[in-house]
Amino acid sequence: MRWGIAGYGWVARDYMAPAIRASGGTVAAIADPSPTSRMQADAAGIAAFDSVEAMLNAGACDLLYVATPNDAHLAPVRAAAAAGVPVLCEKPIAATLDQAEAMAEAVSGGALYGTAFDQRHHPAHRAMAEAIAGGEIGRPVAVRIVYACWVDPAWSPNGAAHDNWRADPARAGGGAVIDLALHGLDLSERLLGEPLADLSITLQRRIHAYPVDDGGMLTGRSASGVLFQSHVAYNCAEVLPRRRLEVLGERGLLIATDTMGQTAGGTLARRCATTGHDAPIAFDGETSPFTAQAAAFMAAARGEAHDFSMARDLALMRLFDRAYRDARSCL
Repeated sequence: MRWGIAGYGWVARDYMAPAIRASGGTVAAIADPSPTSRMQADAAGIAAFDSVEAMLNAGACDLLYVATPNDAHLAPVRAAAAAGVPVLCEKPIAATLDQAEAMAEAVSGGALYGTAFDQRHHPAHRAMAEAIAGGEIGRPVAVRIVYACWVDPAWSPNGAAHDNWRADPARAGGGAVIDLALHGLDLSERLLGEPLADLSITLQRRIHAYPVDDGGMLTGRSASGVLFQSHVAYNCAEVLPRRRLEVLGERGLLIATDTMGQTAGGTLARRCATTGHDAPIAFDGETSPFTAQAAAFMAAARGEAHDFSMARDLALMRLFDRAYRDARSCL
């Protein structure tokens, strides 16, 4: 399948484009207003357009991946839906709930839409979901997440010149929390097989001198009463332990270390609640969550069963938006 990419920045270029190829797809075209991005695509043998509309009108792609800044998701999703092209859009759905609602309306006619919650596709997290569903830790009690990194005001990937729009409240819709926390929220729903019912957020602007939050603590519970806790941050040094996922159950604890993120690998183990002994759980350590996600979306576009759902993702965005607005009023 031929993919088009809207917004050829570092995530699309360094992670999603290789993942598309690894999953058997082709990066056929990109659309980006930046001449530099278009030159990079052209150098890689990829057709480059200055707008999504031009790319779609040229019939250059079968699928669209949207990786623009958060406040620029709506237009390409609308254009893809109007053209009948399935669209996978980066998280969060949009910078604001109003924009997310408009996107839901745009795809309400039946267009295939997916939010790029790549963590639900990580092989280790799939193995965790299977272990939970199989009763290996008994009834789940709590989900605990640490997902942090370092993003200062001048941050740029690989030291390259970069527009750090993630620290711009208008373009990003917030800071560390809107960028990182939704991954864990969606993942908890995937692991537990049920939605979150309540959510509270406490923000901090502790280290970095920019107008958005650089950290946050989220707490909540699922529909059946499983507790949820997540610490996300832009103020944690990369060399420190910063990616950990635990699911506590009545008969054991699942521990995933260094699985959350863009790359493959990490470790997964089950700790027995009786003996305290750890037993590793095998999973595919070579496939990245981006690659697994691209493969899943292509399968969905071919008509195979899938779990992409705008209705589910919009419900989570509504829950998140209420808590995030309350938290920002106290920051």
